[in-house]
Amino acid sequence: MKNQKLEFEHIEDYDIGSFAESAYLNYSMYVILDRALPQLGDGLKPVQRRIIYAMSDLGLSASSKPKKSARTIGDVIGKFHPHGDGACYEAMVNMAQDFSYRYPLIDGQGNWGSQDDPKSFAAMRYTEAKLTKYSNALLSELDEGTVEWQGNFDGTLEEPKILPAQLPNILLNGGSGIAVGMATDVPSHNISEVISGLIALADNPELSLDELLNFIPAPDFATGGEITSSAEDIKRIYLTGNGSLKLRAKFGLEKKDIVITELPYHISGAKVIEQIAEQMIAKKLPMVSDLRDESDHEHACRLVLKLKSTDLEADSIISHLCATTDLERNVRVNLNIINLEGLPQVYDLKTLCLDWLKFRLATVKRKYQYRFDKIQARLHLLDGLMIAYLNIDDVIHIIRNDDEPKVELMRCFHLSELQANSILDLKLRFLAKLEEIKIKGEQTELNKEEKHLKKILKSKQLLNDAMKNELLVLMEHFGDERRTQLNERQAAEAISEKQIVRKEPSTLIVSKNGWVRLAKGHEIDVDSITFKADDSLLDLPSKGHLGQEAVFIDQSGRAYSVLVNQLPSARGFGEPLSSLFKVSDGVRFVTSTLGEPEDCFVIATTNGYGFRIEKNDLISRNKAGRAVIKVSEADSILPLKRIKTDKDIIFSISSDFRALAFPVSDLPKLSKGKGNKIIGLPKNKSLHLGFISVVSPSETLCLVIGKRSKKLSYEQINDYIGARGRRGISLKLKSIDSIFIQ
Repeated sequence: MKNQKLEFEHIEDYDIGSFAESAYLNYSMYVILDRALPQLGDGLKPVQRRIIYAMSDLGLSASSKPKKSARTIGDVIGKFHPHGDGACYEAMVNMAQDFSYRYPLIDGQGNWGSQDDPKSFAAMRYTEAKLTKYSNALLSELDEGTVEWQGNFDGTLEEPKILPAQLPNILLNGGSGIAVGMATDVPSHNISEVISGLIALADNPELSLDELLNFIPAPDFATGGEITSSAEDIKRIYLTGNGSLKLRAKFGLEKKDIVITELPYHISGAKVIEQIAEQMIAKKLPMVSDLRDESDHEHACRLVLKLKSTDLEADSIISHLCATTDLERNVRVNLNIINLEGLPQVYDLKTLCLDWLKFRLATVKRKYQYRFDKIQARLHLLDGLMIAYLNIDDVIHIIRNDDEPKVELMRCFHLSELQANSILDLKLRFLAKLEEIKIKGEQTELNKEEKHLKKILKSKQLLNDAMKNELLVLMEHFGDERRTQLNERQAAEAISEKQIVRKEPSTLIVSKNGWVRLAKGHEIDVDSITFKADDSLLDLPSKGHLGQEAVFIDQSGRAYSVLVNQLPSARGFGEPLSSLFKVSDGVRFVTSTLGEPEDCFVIATTNGYGFRIEKNDLISRNKAGRAVIKVSEADSILPLKRIKTDKDIIFSISSDFRALAFPVSDLPKLSKGKGNKIIGLPKNKSLHLGFISVVSPSETLCLVIGKRSKKLSYEQINDYIGARGRRGISLKLKSIDSIFIQ
């Protein structure tokens, strides 16, 4: 046994790479052609087609009584589609949901899911279903020789390769699927618009896309809503077969309430409510006081947002909701379909319509040809029967006396085998004179119909007219109004937190140890402000309002910013700035301010340098701040001073109490850097810039010296005017404790 060589017959050697490639290619083509992508002709995937055909085979027409869904699924997977019953039932459910299909194919009774939760449908043992009248437009010509048939998976039954759709279901109901290396997303359309476009295209195949779009302007979704994409974007999608549409919910205004009556396709109202509620809890929607779901049987969707009195218009709030929730979504369009040759193809709208017209014209021709052939066959039999009636005695004699009457009948009367068999199959009661009259009448009618059909089959124009007439009848029967409105709009924008917050007066309080808090109003008694032990006020409180951004600058020259409404209230000691920003250990904050983005400030260091800077340049989205001014270790930053008018004067005082004033326009405006010289300081003396202020024409500068003060009006300050960077004029003072504007 050890040395025995095992031999097997019919063994073939394959390179594993080639084998894997071939096997995966076969699997890919199976998924593409037999599972994921719909056919152009009937717009159905194989599982959908088999469900519809199986229901038709069970007699579940629109006028019949429904049967348990389990019965249908049993027939489908037992006869035609040997896959999982769960996936098969889900495909059936999808075709019954009026919020998924623009024109549902199945009429379901029981729980078939809801728009909030499409997968909340009951098990197949509980639900019942039958076909809709719309499905009849896909099935009605099935027995009229219009399609090819194929064996089922075990060869015991036959199923149609495609349904003889009288309507372009691929456009009307669309479809989506993911194959291997490709996908499809065909949106639904309005039946009246599509048929109008098809008829116009049948009359004039040279119709341009722009002209076709006059009939078929955009998709029409089952749940309505608004398409906000521009006409150019829609045209580009229909030209290339790819792109995305912006689909928005439908809003209405009732007094001060915003009412949402339609949601975008495949969007859950429950999810939208959750998204809005999360924003309300996070205080990102302070203008909304209440949110109610008033949806019921009469109103499939009715979400009510009760608004507070606000400075914001309803349109701004709607735009914000669309930008931050699923009330507006992008709908993918990819017109990838199995074409008439059985291969996947990405279609543009015009080519898709032309190819479907080609399919329908071929189907109509096959239907008429099938009827024509049936008439000819019937006339052939009637000719034989008429011969029998005209020669009834001879026929009876042959049948009674001849051993092979069929052969003798064929010889004597020059009959075909079919005619001879029909004569032999006649019952005695049909030998009456009345039957001869009926045959002549039937022959007359059939000859007339044969002539008419022959005329149609020979004329492409008549075939085209017949197809158009059928489409017009179906449009009259199934046509309805467009649900999804076309309203071109700008892209939705979220409201910034500055806009959301009401402009309530507020005062910023910062301590020397870096604790911050926010007090309501501007009438703040500085002496009544309490601090922790060994802490005190950093600078005079900054006045502003909610919605502004507070700016803080540390000793290293970095600026940090935060929205005022995110700061703690003044009821306690506040919070340390180090908890709001990423700051280095031991770094202390030296100045802060409020103000509008366009406000301008003077920033300076004790080395006598500085510059003008706009508040926008002090704002940082980074928690680690941004570098604004260069500061050496021996120097420090002076408090920021706001510039109020173009006529303001910068008033600087050195540590030896010399003052220099000059117009604010003399100091350059920078976004960052070291700045320019403000006042001249001798290098051989340890002098520094002690104070800086900005004085407007209507203001007075107060210099505090112990318990007394010296006041300088705007006119008196002019006495100290000089060129920027000069040494300045002596104030004839020996000390200054502080300065402030009055």
